[in-house]
Amino acid sequence: MENKDGADVPGGLGPLAGELGIELVEVDGRAATADDLLWRAVRADGHFTAAQVRGGKVRGMGVHLQRLCAASRELWGDELDPELVRERVRHALRGGARDAALRVYVHRPGGALSLMVTLAAPGEVGDEPLRVRSVPYVRPFPHVKHLGGFGQTHYGRLAGREGYDEILLTGPDGEVAEGGITNVLFWDGERLVLPTAPALAGTTLTLLEQGLPAAGPEPVRRPVRLADLAGFRSAFLANSRGIVAVGEIDGHAYEVDDALLGRLRAVYEAVPWEEV
Repeated sequence: MENKDGADVPGGLGPLAGELGIELVEVDGRAATADDLLWRAVRADGHFTAAQVRGGKVRGMGVHLQRLCAASRELWGDELDPELVRERVRHALRGGARDAALRVYVHRPGGALSLMVTLAAPGEVGDEPLRVRSVPYVRPFPHVKHLGGFGQTHYGRLAGREGYDEILLTGPDGEVAEGGITNVLFWDGERLVLPTAPALAGTTLTLLEQGLPAAGPEPVRRPVRLADLAGFRSAFLANSRGIVAVGEIDGHAYEVDDALLGRLRAVYEAVPWEEV
């Protein structure tokens, strides 16, 4: 869909698109213009969802739509038509991108809801356990997948310079909320524990919570603080790319429980892919 410098990317994108890995950008069902992108570049006001597309289908599409509609209602008091979202995604996929990393952004330029759809190369989690560092930061309005997250981006950048793969967002009292771009799950040897601090309910975590009661182990929710982390045997991170084990947090090593990781992935992968 693109050459190395992005010159022939559909949607009229230039070299920057190739650098970012973006292969297509459409706004309201048409190729994005410079004016479309300029407004979005100077106004970090909106929300989005991220999903993987396989064979033109999305796992948990209904959950993505519910979250987009709820956030549009909360941010602006507007009702977003879920069928319009489906139509815009189908239009972006029409060029033959059956497998892709999809993002749907909702903005409100000129007082009306506007949908931007981007496609990039598909992604999967690896099998290597991740190194995680805690940071003293929590996202404002964390239940909304909103734009403008400088704090988590910069903390992630700083952690990356020290060789970490992800950050763990924590409150002033050390209460664990979520990862920088993930949700976190802990295993104490008997139970899966999900932190109760305000956080984004990621689609992957939502689908896991729906499937785990029948497949086990059913998760419990309780406050988790940094001081509690040494008491857990294993930890996992989840986002739109999948589920991966944590190897360490702040230098504390965790057991990589391959059997439990396989069970979590099996529950998630049992969720059917939905037609857009």
